Amino acid sequence: MNWLAAGGGYQVTLREGTVVARNAKGKELRSLPAALREDPVVTGLRQLTEWLVRHQAHCAAEVEKWMIRSLPVPMALVSEVWADDCWRAALADLVVTAGEETGFLRDAGPEGAGLVTVDGDTLRVKTTEIKILHPVLIEELDDFREFAADLGVSQSATQLFRETWVKPEGLDAQAGSVTEFSGGRYEQLRHLTGRATSLGYPVRGGYAVCRVVEGGQASEARCWIGADDPYYEAETGDLVFTGPSGGALTLGEVGPIAWSEGMRMAAALYAGRVPDKNQNETEEA
Repeated sequence: MNWLAAGGGYQVTLREGTVVARNAKGKELRSLPAALREDPVVTGLRQLTEWLVRHQAHCAAEVEKWMIRSLPVPMALVSEVWADDCWRAALADLVVTAGEETGFLRDAGPEGAGLVTVDGDTLRVKTTEIKILHPVLIEELDDFREFAADLGVSQSATQLFRETWVKPEGLDAQAGSVTEFSGGRYEQLRHLTGRATSLGYPVRGGYAVCRVVEGGQASEARCWIGADDPYYEAETGDLVFTGPSGGALTLGEVGPIAWSEGMRMAAALYAGRVPDKNQNETEEA
């Protein structure tokens, strides 16, 4: 951004989230002078920095929501927000479908979506919408990962290297829950609740919840964490799934995205458990 006039003949600007100053002779200073620390212009730049951090986090969260919920994104919207650095950083280099083409999103505008396919072809696709693919739906996921490394692609939203879970062979399709990540002990329920919310999972009625939309139908993965006194000991419970009406789903009825995201949530909650002392003693022995 441009240099702004501040008190004492100094000028200030914002560079990579840090306020930088130069004196009246145009010499850039190594640190901000004490006289400028309470200057209104400097205060405004600091507030702008804080807002940009929140804005960047909001953009990344929205884009991840579009991916998890399989929401088609109007091309007109993508074109409009592309000029915003934060939105562009959140969207750029994600693997998307535009029309019948799939590739890394490298550009967006009124003329369409600019893609680079996994074969290295550069395309401009005229389309009314794009879809940000969940990694379990990317057929050539390993090829995209390898190509991303070659291109030096860095995604703001976790897509290509997101933890994914695929239904195992021999799964009991009529079962109603997954017990793999049950029994993760926490010293206090509030610790488990805090971990769930810090990971972005709302807690309702004693469950940590992850909402997914597949094929236009909403479903939820729910992991029981408890609804007792927040200072009581708690354990992670079973992972269950519900359909659009809130009714329970059998594991055979759960879609690939809901399964992957539900298992990802349950695994993350279980990973924060208190270590088992008996297990540690056995390992040390």
